[in-house]
Amino acid sequence: MKRQTLQAWLLLSPALVGLAIFTIYPAFQSFYLSLHDVDPFTAARSWAGLANYGALASSADYWASLRTSLVFTLATVVPGVLISLGIAVGLDQSPYFKGFFRTIFLLPVAISSAMAAMLWVFIYNPTAGYLNYLLSLLGVAGPNWLGDPTHALAAVAIATVWKELGFNIVFFLAGLNAIPGEIQEAATMDGATAWQRFWRVTMPLLSPTLFFVMVVSVINSLQSFGQIHILTGGGPAGATTTMVYGLYLEAFVNFRTGYASAQAVLLFLLIMIATAVQFRLAQRRVHYG
Repeated sequence: MKRQTLQAWLLLSPALVGLAIFTIYPAFQSFYLSLHDVDPFTAARSWAGLANYGALASSADYWASLRTSLVFTLATVVPGVLISLGIAVGLDQSPYFKGFFRTIFLLPVAISSAMAAMLWVFIYNPTAGYLNYLLSLLGVAGPNWLGDPTHALAAVAIATVWKELGFNIVFFLAGLNAIPGEIQEAATMDGATAWQRFWRVTMPLLSPTLFFVMVVSVINSLQSFGQIHILTGGGPAGATTTMVYGLYLEAFVNFRTGYASAQAVLLFLLIMIATAVQFRLAQRRVHYG
């Protein structure tokens, strides 16, 4: 038994070393820096205690970035999960071209966030973009999607949903394929309609996959950076400055390392709370086995 345990630890050691170097150590370092003021030129550190956290609590910009993050998360997670679930159910029931459509929907996941964002920069262009051109064919004057504070966050959310759609579809398809066909056939023989089969049979059995996709989608949305940086740069007028982008600005533009580290710690706590709430709410609604 001891030899097997040693072998297991040896097999896990590369992953554990990588986790310690690239995740655990940076996390502790961020917490340590959040309690200090760091000189941007000499990197000298002076003890600040909770002063950085107090500055965040009294910062209107920080609270605005928190609200923007929550709105952005809601605007990406809910449509993204619902649309991907509908597409996955349609693909699962379709007898034709399943492999082709799976590839088509998975393509956005395969490209980088930078490339996806640049594609949407062209689509959203107010004068030569395809979106405003299509709207003009309907007699609608398209707005300046990325330059108007009213539309910028929605525009970034749409691009984010498109980018992550294939990821969700793959997991939903895997969950649907794991549901035994005999259960569906039994429900049909009992007189259940298509909607009743979906709501009473498919959804309970798919709930673990749905829960996983929801948790991962919330975490990814709260950490979104690349598309915001390329599409809007946090603007216009801070309309798309989320917590992550505000952290980036403080750390690498304003060089306030301690202040940015405090933001990173609070973002970590927010993600932990959001995940814990989802686990709590899902206890009675997720069915395993």
